[in-house]
Amino acid sequence: MSDHSTKQFRAVIADDHQIVRDGLRVALETAGVVGIRPIRVVTEAQNGLEAIEIVKRETPDLLLLDISMPLASGAEILADIKRWSPDTRIVVLTAVTSVGLLSSIVQSGVDGLFSKASDNAELFAKLPVILAGGRHIETSLVALLRDTEPLGQLTLRERQSLNMIVAGRTNAEIAARMGVSPKTAEKHRSSLMQKLGVKSVVELMSKALREGLIEEQGHLE
Repeated sequence: MSDHSTKQFRAVIADDHQIVRDGLRVALETAGVVGIRPIRVVTEAQNGLEAIEIVKRETPDLLLLDISMPLASGAEILADIKRWSPDTRIVVLTAVTSVGLLSSIVQSGVDGLFSKASDNAELFAKLPVILAGGRHIETSLVALLRDTEPLGQLTLRERQSLNMIVAGRTNAEIAARMGVSPKTAEKHRSSLMQKLGVKSVVELMSKALREGLIEEQGHLE
């Protein structure tokens, strides 16, 4: 078993803002800031596709991830990272305030969830816990999530499918993009409609937009 008191942890920072990446890098690599030995930042990513490729190649101990980045949706990033590097601890830093989206992030099984609107004190205090195998949701987000309705608790695949439905994708297009059969894509669509209590795709899209259950459209392509 690895000794977490002496191990040199390796991290990747994925955020589309240079100033955020710079600040996190300095903090992680400065002795004493995170309460354990400095964490070595092996590289950075500035969009979703880069994040997936870098984590696949580097298999770091820790990924600090902004899920709202260009070129890949948050659902796609999380699914691929869990597939290619299941031992990487994923900590999401987000500006999202939608209860539905926050709930979806938690349901995806991330190891940490922190708000970009807060200072980093709680993040740095809890990183040792997360790296040791624990999970933590920032205190300011817990109250929001207590009131989450079951309707917002969509699986990662359902979230990915929902974003593409709202973007106007057909079942065939969704199936091709997700690497599943058209029949499976249709099952995702039916499950979404059942969970959200709607009877048509138009109602599904309307409720998804109204409840803030989808990611920014600019990040779907």
